[in-house]
Amino acid sequence: MINLLILNIALAITWAALMGSFTLPSLGVGFVLGSIFIYLTGSLYSDSARYFSRSVKWTKLVLLFLYELIVSSIQVAREVMTTQNKSRPGIISIPLIVRDEMDIFLLTNMISLTPGTLSLDVTADRETLYIHAMFADDPDGIRQQIRDGMERWVIEATE
Repeated sequence: MINLLILNIALAITWAALMGSFTLPSLGVGFVLGSIFIYLTGSLYSDSARYFSRSVKWTKLVLLFLYELIVSSIQVAREVMTTQNKSRPGIISIPLIVRDEMDIFLLTNMISLTPGTLSLDVTADRETLYIHAMFADDPDGIRQQIRDGMERWVIEATE
């Protein structure tokens, strides 16, 4: 069985080579055209439907993370630029639904990359994550936001 992601990357590189330009936009166009080619010839591959559903889920994960990144960046920038001190930093424990190491790794890195939050530790039994939050006024709200946001997105993308 052929790995369709590798095939799509090879098609993108081939497109960039044919265009004579190995730039990110050229590779992006090649990747999109490769995806269209794989979709049109999907009956030749047994796992093409799974490939496209996973692609949609991973794209959703990236876009939702970028949205969270922008919103939290604005919130932290607003806090830094104003004279009022609204931040109430604190350490919060978050019970984890994910148990796989790679899922936890992805979740903790997404949390740490989001301005205003930092992953501190995961317990040895992988049941609890400790984070530092710049705005820890409502720990239950933060737990709910992570559970219904990033953790659910990671579960959807990696299932």
